[in-house]
Formats: sequence, C-alpha cells, structure tokens
Amino acid sequence: MKSVKYITHIKNVKGLTDKEKERLSKIEDKFTFRANEYYLGLINWDDPEDPIRRIIIPTEDEFVEWGALDASGESKYVRVPGVEHKYRDTALFISQDTCGAFCRFCFRKRLFMHENKEVTRRYDEGIEYIRNHPEILNVLITGGDPLIMSTPKLEDLIRKVAEIPHVRIIRIGTKIPLFNPYRILEDSSLTDMIQRYSNGDKKIYLMLHINHPRELTRQSRQALKILRQSGAALVNQTPMIRGVNDHPQVLADLFLQLNMLDVPPYYIFQCRPTLGNKTFAVPIAEGWNILEQAKDRVSGLGRRARLVMSHKTGKIEILAVTPEHTVMKYHRNADPANRSKVMIYKTNPEAFWLDDFEEYKAWLKQEGLEGDTDPYTYW
Repeated sequence: MKSVKYITHIKNVKGLTDKEKERLSKIEDKFTFRANEYYLGLINWDDPEDPIRRIIIPTEDEFVEWGALDASGESKYVRVPGVEHKYRDTALFISQDTCGAFCRFCFRKRLFMHENKEVTRRYDEGIEYIRNHPEILNVLITGGDPLIMSTPKLEDLIRKVAEIPHVRIIRIGTKIPLFNPYRILEDSSLTDMIQRYSNGDKKIYLMLHINHPRELTRQSRQALKILRQSGAALVNQTPMIRGVNDHPQVLADLFLQLNMLDVPPYYIFQCRPTLGNKTFAVPIAEGWNILEQAKDRVSGLGRRARLVMSHKTGKIEILAVTPEHTVMKYHRNADPANRSKVMIYKTNPEAFWLDDFEEYKAWLKQEGLEGDTDPYTYW
C-alpha cells in the first residue's frame, strides 16, 4: 500500500518559508495541526489565497476571540461515553479524535484539545444504549474520521451496530477519500467490508466532506467510484467557508462535478461560531445569496443542497432572505415543540447564527435562558 506521510508540526511543511513556519507555529499551542504529504501536494504555494491552503494551513486570524468550543451544544446530548442522541431516530457515535488532516474551521476541534467523555475507544456502552432505544433507526459514525481506523477495528464497530435489529442505516462521516484516497484505492478489505454490510435490509451511507472542486483529483474520483461500486450510498456536505467556496461559481462547479460522480449535494452548513472560526465564517444573508446564485447556474440535480444551521436546538434551514426578513424553519428538532417551526425574523446582515437575531434574543430573555451557552466557556 502506498504510504502517505502524516505531518503534525508546521515546521515540517515544505511549502512554507522559514518566517511563515516561525509565525504560524504559535497557533499549534492553541489549535492542533495535522496534514499529510498527499493533500499538501494539492496546494499552489505561489498563490497565498489558494483554497486548499486555506483549508489546511493555519492563519493568525484564528487567534481572533470569537465563538465557543462547542458552538452547537453537542456535549449536552451525550447519553453515554461516545454516543450523542439529539434527534429521535438518529444516534451519533463519536468513534475517533483523529482525522486524515485537521481542517482549520473544524467545529469539533475541542476533541483534539481536551480529554472528554465525547470520545471513547470502548464501544460496548454505546452499543447497549442504541440497542435499548428502538426508536433509533440510523447511526452516524463520526469523529474525527472513522476511516482513519484500521478496517478490522472499523468493521468490529459496524458489525455491532448492524446486528441491532432496529438500526437500518449506518452513516460514516469522512473526508479520507479527499485527504488520503490511497486508503480506499489500495485497501480492498475496506470495500469488501462495506459490501458485506450494505445490502439487504441494511445500508451504509458515506457522508463526504468535499469543500472545493480542486479536491476532486484523479485519485479521489477513483476512490469515490470504488466506494460507490462497493454498495455504499454517497452524499456530500460542506460548510460555506470564507476564502474556500464562498463564491457562486465555485459552488456551481462543485455541484456539477458531484453530479458527474453520482454524489448528491446534501447540506451546505452555516459555518458554526466555533472558537477560532471568525475568519472562515460568512454571514447568513450573504451565504444564502451565494448559494442561490450558485443554484441559478446548475440544473435541478445540483439544486438539492440545503443551507442549514446546526444549532443547539436543532437543524435549521434558511429558506429565504429578503432585505426585510429572514425566513427559517426547523429541519430537525431536538425539542418536539419546534417540529417544523417557521421563524420570520428581521434580516440582520451581520448575523452569523440564530443567536444573533434580536427576536431570538428576546425569546431567550422571555424564557429566562439568557446566557445559556455551551459547557465550554468562551475564550
């Protein structure tokens, strides 16, 4: 198997100057750095605004004090170590605190900074929880990146989940086909495993994380083709990221290429207000307009993406933005009282999150929930 070398210190990135290495190494003290030679090889080092560089190489803007470590309040939904249960029919298994590389805008960077009960290497308690909750129909295995695990270890977890009668769909959140496609190209045991568990009355979905068309190299395209042929269903989701895909033509090109690869565009996420992410965030109104312009450039197949916000109260779709009003609807709800709830708020061009709208602030005050932030303190 082709060996892809992983790099965990800025000083070992060959494309950076010595001055850049010295300046950026300070960020490693706060936010972990991880990359690999394959993905770094996609960067045009002569272009300081290269989108692949933007995804993987730190910037000093990450020191800007903005956001929280657990912007979506995920930790409040941890039921047993490693398992979140926020939506009735879905459980989330945080199986890893390592990825093929670390996106600078990662919303779970807390997992790489703190020891906590959100990650576990022992799955029995989580499996038992899912087994005891027959309302759970699908399980999302995520992290970190589950495909960083060896195939036997990953199969052990998937087998245990698949043996639970009421679980019908197993989803795997991964960027490995983009970070290191050789993991798929040169390990037939992985695709053999998928084939075993994605047939009959069970189905494996791969929730891909493709941010920019440049990530779709010859190798990654072939890896996606092999995964699809193994019987897995593929879909893509990406946050809208300043300097990466915050342009209508970039998103339109991405949608077209995904359609050619038989990978439906699924979610465009509002960048979460995670600590260090201000430099990557696009305001809601601006992001909605970018996405709508992108949709105007593609056919109906490319228009399937929804702009959504993974708020602590649920997944909220941004339906429309006018100069006067922003219309949002709960796409998934943690509280049944919010089922399909529609919110029509006065448009705030500076709003990045639900909590930035005056109407939501007023509701929090009315309910006595002012200052109700996640368990991780703002820095």
